[in-house]
Amino acid sequence: MPSLLDALPSRKPAHARGEAALLSLGLTNPEQDQLKVLLASAVDPDAALHYLVNLRQQRTDAFALLLQTPSALKYLIAVASFSRFLSEEILRHPEWLEEVSGMSRALTASEYKKRLGRFLKNQPDEKPLAWSLALFRRQQILRILLRDVLGLGSLSEATEELSNLADAILHISYKRIRADLVARHGTPRYVDEEGEVWECGMSVIALGKLGGHELNYSSDIDLMFVYAANGETDGEHPISNKEFYKKVANRYTELLSTYTAEGLCYRMDLRLRPDGSLGEVCISLEGAKTYYQTRARDWELQMLIKARVAAGDPAAGRALLGTVEPLIYSTTLDFSAVEEVSATRERIGEKLSRRRFGKSAFDVKLAPGGIRDVEFLVQCLQRLHGGRVPWLRHGGTMLALSRLSQKDLLSAAEFGRLIAAYRFLRNLEHRLQVAEDRQTHTLPTAPRELDLLARKMPGAQLGSAVQENPGEKLVQELNAHLEAVQEIYERVIHAQRPIYYSLPPAVAPQIEAPEVVEPTSSNLIRFLDDRAPSLAHAVSLIQLRRGAGAFEHFLEKLMPDSRLLALLDSDAQVARFTLDIFEHSPYFAEQLVRVPELIQEFGGPIKAEANYDDISELRRYFRREMFGIQAASICQRVPVFETLQQTSELADTAIAACYRMAVEHVTALHPPATSGYRPRQQLMVIALGRLGMREFDLASDADLVFVLPDEDREEHVFWTRVAERIVDLITAYTGSGVMFTVDTRLRPNGSAGALLQSEAAYKEYFAKHAEAWEGIAYMKARAVAGDLERATTFLNELQQVDWRRYGQSGRSKKDLRQMRLRLEKEQGSDHPLKAGHGGFYDIDFSLLFLRLKAGGLFYKVLNTPERINIIEATGHLERGDAEFLLDAATFYRAVDHALRVYSGHAEASLPNSETHLQILTELVHRWTPEQRNTQPLKAELAKIQNRTREIFERLFAS
Repeated sequence: MPSLLDALPSRKPAHARGEAALLSLGLTNPEQDQLKVLLASAVDPDAALHYLVNLRQQRTDAFALLLQTPSALKYLIAVASFSRFLSEEILRHPEWLEEVSGMSRALTASEYKKRLGRFLKNQPDEKPLAWSLALFRRQQILRILLRDVLGLGSLSEATEELSNLADAILHISYKRIRADLVARHGTPRYVDEEGEVWECGMSVIALGKLGGHELNYSSDIDLMFVYAANGETDGEHPISNKEFYKKVANRYTELLSTYTAEGLCYRMDLRLRPDGSLGEVCISLEGAKTYYQTRARDWELQMLIKARVAAGDPAAGRALLGTVEPLIYSTTLDFSAVEEVSATRERIGEKLSRRRFGKSAFDVKLAPGGIRDVEFLVQCLQRLHGGRVPWLRHGGTMLALSRLSQKDLLSAAEFGRLIAAYRFLRNLEHRLQVAEDRQTHTLPTAPRELDLLARKMPGAQLGSAVQENPGEKLVQELNAHLEAVQEIYERVIHAQRPIYYSLPPAVAPQIEAPEVVEPTSSNLIRFLDDRAPSLAHAVSLIQLRRGAGAFEHFLEKLMPDSRLLALLDSDAQVARFTLDIFEHSPYFAEQLVRVPELIQEFGGPIKAEANYDDISELRRYFRREMFGIQAASICQRVPVFETLQQTSELADTAIAACYRMAVEHVTALHPPATSGYRPRQQLMVIALGRLGMREFDLASDADLVFVLPDEDREEHVFWTRVAERIVDLITAYTGSGVMFTVDTRLRPNGSAGALLQSEAAYKEYFAKHAEAWEGIAYMKARAVAGDLERATTFLNELQQVDWRRYGQSGRSKKDLRQMRLRLEKEQGSDHPLKAGHGGFYDIDFSLLFLRLKAGGLFYKVLNTPERINIIEATGHLERGDAEFLLDAATFYRAVDHALRVYSGHAEASLPNSETHLQILTELVHRWTPEQRNTQPLKAELAKIQNRTREIFERLFAS
């Protein structure tokens, strides 16, 4: 697509900050110095100074109080930099800055309801309800914006809070309107089939972004009204339930859409109801069921993915959504639904493009690869797979992306690209909308405005703080994200197949037949004979069976680069390794086609250090090293646990580099609050799971938690920003790709707990509140960044707490066995290699039990072979069992590794395709003991599963 940089006008120097304006504030020298420090770090110091001058002129008392309250002064400067409409509100209501509270976490809808109830009680009787609701909304958006721009909350927290705020306003408004109409007409009631009389309620169903808990700062809210049943009110002058709720709906819409001196609450859109703008404003439950079962168009069903009850009586809405849910999700992998919706979407997109795109406007929502494409792509995959995987049924785009990835319906790289693009685009959309409380998605074209917009973006999404031409940097990042989304979108939607099924097939997808050798074209042979005779000889000897087509494509990319072709021709090992990759790994073959220079990584030394200060350079380093490690694994038959060790060290290096960058970035933008405090290695970054065990692999998630020494708790906000920045740096997608995904949910209280917690908080949680599985998880933990020595001591102490609770008390045997069998019941059918009968979890849980039995030994080295050796050496495992468990663990890790290097993502079970299974067998035999290579792979797997389960049962019975 054409670059947006081509459309940028020439730039002019920025305006001065206005010394005269600063002097006009009449500050003392210390006050002026303090203000200069705050302005120096402001995104838009000119705007901040403008509103400070206005506040002093209009409210001298409030200005004087502001100077005495550093936090309020900081808040005003932040708001003035991002939002003109909220800055004007502060001029009218400067006390709002003093009333800001609860900044440490997002508020729930229930908390907003309580706040709104108290707020309305304190409003003058003469003020219209519409005015009061609009004023409350703006006051609460002020707090949400401050959490957003000060780095105290994530994008998902901001969108959820905006949705919770809307839910509260919808709920209170509905209750007031309904109560008023009940007083006039009586309570609506209906008679059921058995003759019983029931009160009739109405559900306010949210759709679109509000339905998905992902509302913008200035979104339309899409609603639908469904009442329980036909009947009539029981008042002195009864009316039908339909007429009653029609009055409710009309008043509701009028109340929330009315413009006041404080703006309006929400623009309400009811066009997504049955029959659209031609349909009734509210509909009975039975009428809605009939419509969706018989007449609804395909896009109307897809729209209901995001539907939920936001206000009113939930019964009718839940009954409707329960009825239509099976209609939304396809029960087979039939792509006719995607084809129909895709055609509809393209027609809508063309109309919108003609109406809203112009030469000088660029719409981040509707542009190819924009917000709409990501959301549409996610919904299509949900519809196609939600029938057999109900867990995918969720209205939120970001959470749905995560679940699609966890179910391997998106590879780790694809998930990384899509989630990074979506976060970037939504943050950009938020910055555009919050300036004037307008629903806009159009990028500015004036250079100064574009530079200012770039400075408003979260630092993690534009690399380190951009000093020169930030607008150009913003547009470059935007282009990279749009192109990444487009590439995946085209592959999934236009090819009518999900990403999971788009891996390059080894042979044409048809009924399995004897393997057919792909002929190497005569043109290719002639080309190699003329230009690279040694390579031509190697190709003729190896006889590519599956990768000839991809290899030809690779050579076409290589032709302009005589240096790389000469390397392939002159170095027999490089040529042999390259052909091996094309034969056994479609995933890495595709990488070589895209980046032929990667052949230079064959056989090179693995670099242990990466002292990069630029995240893009670090990602390129990570990609090169990952390719080198995995290529050596495939081509040099490196033992699988050695490969996993190298991959873990590479991840450690990346995390440590991101730690350094995060500390520098946060220190520059948000320095510590304590004077003289020097941030260094105080924060402890701890890895659990596969990275904690040093068994990290290609496309693995990194389970990370962040722990702060107790003596540093005064700088909790600073180090929380560092932790958030570390996660953003690791997981953000740029043109050089994503490194790996990060999961922080293993912290105390999971997603509901603070990202960063103190040592004391961890110890108290694990001593008093942690579930058994949480304690077990931390037995596979190690320090990876920050103060490594202190973190190791901390983990030793924490694991002693675990041992006292579960090992010393004798609870471990029963708890572990029940936990393992529950995992088999819940996950075994979908993940037989890991969670099924005799799977890898049997080995893992056996070793955990024996470790607790041995007195809670603390291991600094945690990988499976070392654990087996230590437990055998302490006399808790017989030699024969130890040898078998080592072979079995090697086999399971080899199979898992082979599946990953073949496809680029994790698989849960062996493939059904004989061709795929043959490639997998060839790879597994490179890394497993010879005695395990005498039978077909499936037969060997069954044998290992049975013996592994036998040892598991024996250990837990003894």
